[in-house]
Amino acid sequence: MSDAIPAPPPAPGAPDYAAIKQRQQAGWASGDFAVIGVTLQIVGESLAEAADIRAHEDVIDIAAGNGNATLAAARRFARVVSTDYVPALLEKGRARAEAEGLAVTFRVADAENLPFDGASFDAALSTFGVMFAPDHRRAASEMLRMLRPGGRIGMANWTPDGFIGQLFRIIGKYVPPPAGVTSPARWGEEAYLRDLFGRGAEQVHAQRKFFNFRYASAAHWLQVFRDYYGPVHKAYAALDQAGARALEQDLTTLLERSNTAGAQSLVVPAEYLEVIINKRRS
Repeated sequence: MSDAIPAPPPAPGAPDYAAIKQRQQAGWASGDFAVIGVTLQIVGESLAEAADIRAHEDVIDIAAGNGNATLAAARRFARVVSTDYVPALLEKGRARAEAEGLAVTFRVADAENLPFDGASFDAALSTFGVMFAPDHRRAASEMLRMLRPGGRIGMANWTPDGFIGQLFRIIGKYVPPPAGVTSPARWGEEAYLRDLFGRGAEQVHAQRKFFNFRYASAAHWLQVFRDYYGPVHKAYAALDQAGARALEQDLTTLLERSNTAGAQSLVVPAEYLEVIINKRRS
């Protein structure tokens, strides 16, 4: 049995989170995020170390995508449940786990309404996943509910001023985000997380880190993200030819300004917040 709490209907004037989530789900299912997701594996490994994942612990990876934190925890001999609301991404994670001979349970699940009893896990992980749930307080509450007293939450969240935060601001100029929904980049602010998790958190430890996007050129990055990264893929699909050209120019400017590798290749440092939250023991 699960004690997951059904989502209430939206209050008058409040965002319709169910409708927003349905559109988000379609966006992440478009393209093929796994093509990009596998390049982020180093973030999952770093997070598993920061969260001190150990053998025989029960670990849930929430909004797991194609399983970076999932694999990192399973490699440390934890018992891992990998969840996401995009079944195709879970299947990519399953194939990766099977290729390595790792025993992982995969479950289609919504980060805001997880189908598990409370206090079922020692640790909950998420790399650039839960931060995109539209109802931030409900998602944070679910993460805490999953944990046993003293359990750990480990997250990697893009920061508002880092490369991905800037990317989403550019996209928002052309395809405005849903009205009333808080930016996912707020999960990259330590003060916001302290407020979000509130009294449920005994300790919050945050560290700013960088992931380097490494591509052949700005044009190469644009081609990959236009074809495979849901938010960029959907933005291009929503624009006419002139809008798509303008978006491409703005993204090219951002990439070239952020490139640290010179003219021969592309290396773009993208800031994220690695955060470990300890749930109160009582």
